[in-house]
Amino acid sequence: MYPHDKRYPDYIADQIKKGTTTCGLICKDGVVLAADTRASAGFFIADRHVMKIQRVDRHLAMTIAGGVADAQNLVDIMRYNSNLYRLQNKELMPIKSAARLCSNVLFNQRFFPYYVQIIMAGWKEEEGGQIYNIDLFGSMTTEKFISTGSGSPVAYGYLESEYKYDMSVNDAYRVAMQAIAAAIRRNAGTGDSINVVSISPGSEGLLGFPTMGMGCIVENK
Repeated sequence: MYPHDKRYPDYIADQIKKGTTTCGLICKDGVVLAADTRASAGFFIADRHVMKIQRVDRHLAMTIAGGVADAQNLVDIMRYNSNLYRLQNKELMPIKSAARLCSNVLFNQRFFPYYVQIIMAGWKEEEGGQIYNIDLFGSMTTEKFISTGSGSPVAYGYLESEYKYDMSVNDAYRVAMQAIAAAIRRNAGTGDSINVVSISPGSEGLLGFPTMGMGCIVENK
């Protein structure tokens, strides 16, 4: 678009230090998110214990891939607006509304973009489980399973063969974990440990809010 403008593709590819794999799955009784914990800067491993799955609200979470500072700022924006919506409306923000808000924030910054790719996922009684893939320009799509990051082609290969919509949360948990493990074995930017989060119906709270469970698996050191 602007060949001499260093905000655009060739410069971005060289300057944004990225290497990660995240995935999200819808199952019959919830949603599951998984991600590795390695932060890389080119061929340098900057951190081995990064939490790439962030809680937005008690029913909503997002995975982050791309620039760390941009991702952290976007998570803060989403948490603020989700909490504000809950306080003003006395109910949880609809999942699609949260994804659309994130999409609008990214679209409005498209000339000075946040260098991120997001999976927004959540579960509500009246909506069921939903996941959305949102890119740095605000494009938003929804699928039954999604993977982002440098190791996503490997993860997609595993998900295509093993995913079933009628899986339980426990089965989806294992599939998501194995998809990230496959990416760790084949992608240099993905590694160390695996975090897995499930969002499913639960009995905590008087309003029957869903529960968010988390596990951590050490893949390699």
